[in-house]
Amino acid sequence: MSQLRPVVHVLTDGSGSDGQPRIDSTSALLDSVGATRGRIYGGMSDREIYGAILNRDHARFLALAEELAASLVQHGADLVAGDGIEGFNPSHDVCRYIINAAVRLAAAAGLDIQTYAFPLDGAPHAQHAPFPANGLSVRLDDGLLRNKLAAAHAYSELRDEVESALQRFGPEAFRSEYLWPVDVSDPYGWDPARVPYYESYGAQRVAAGAYEHVLTFKDHVQPLADALWCHRVAAV
Repeated sequence: MSQLRPVVHVLTDGSGSDGQPRIDSTSALLDSVGATRGRIYGGMSDREIYGAILNRDHARFLALAEELAASLVQHGADLVAGDGIEGFNPSHDVCRYIINAAVRLAAAAGLDIQTYAFPLDGAPHAQHAPFPANGLSVRLDDGLLRNKLAAAHAYSELRDEVESALQRFGPEAFRSEYLWPVDVSDPYGWDPARVPYYESYGAQRVAAGAYEHVLTFKDHVQPLADALWCHRVAAV
């Protein structure tokens, strides 16, 4: 971000189950590197996005795809990077489905966009193996790595996640940044028979009283992915 100063779209306010938004910390981080806030910027809480997925409010996500496509066309974008499909967090995966739909809609308007993903739970270098020849990677020098780690530690609401990632992978794993090419014609991005982690975690959260229902791929995410994959009309 510090090198390219991109337009950044953010799907939710990051409030989680406790309802405390962290979008202000995201804004401070983007401002510090000169990135621009996009037209989609924290307009939904995490509870709202879960509710919309559970209630099959597909129209809300189709509208987001159209809004993102309109922004891509407005800025003449030639590259989009965003969440990868990991089966770890449903809102992350849905974000990818929205991105793919938006890229397809923008392509219908004549825009040729390269599309890439990065992992949010797994190691930066290990989403797939080996790293493809058409992938993009950037290796940070010592100064940029220090800045990156300092920015991560300064994001107080993500302190536990940052510490967990550094313990799992070590700081050196974050020296190189990898963007994996995405096939936007693939409706799911993984084997739909696979049971994602968020289903078992969701069952635990329901048992703890944080949520009322377990969100599943087959019953909730897959129908939404299908709706986004089939969407063809955009106000761009």
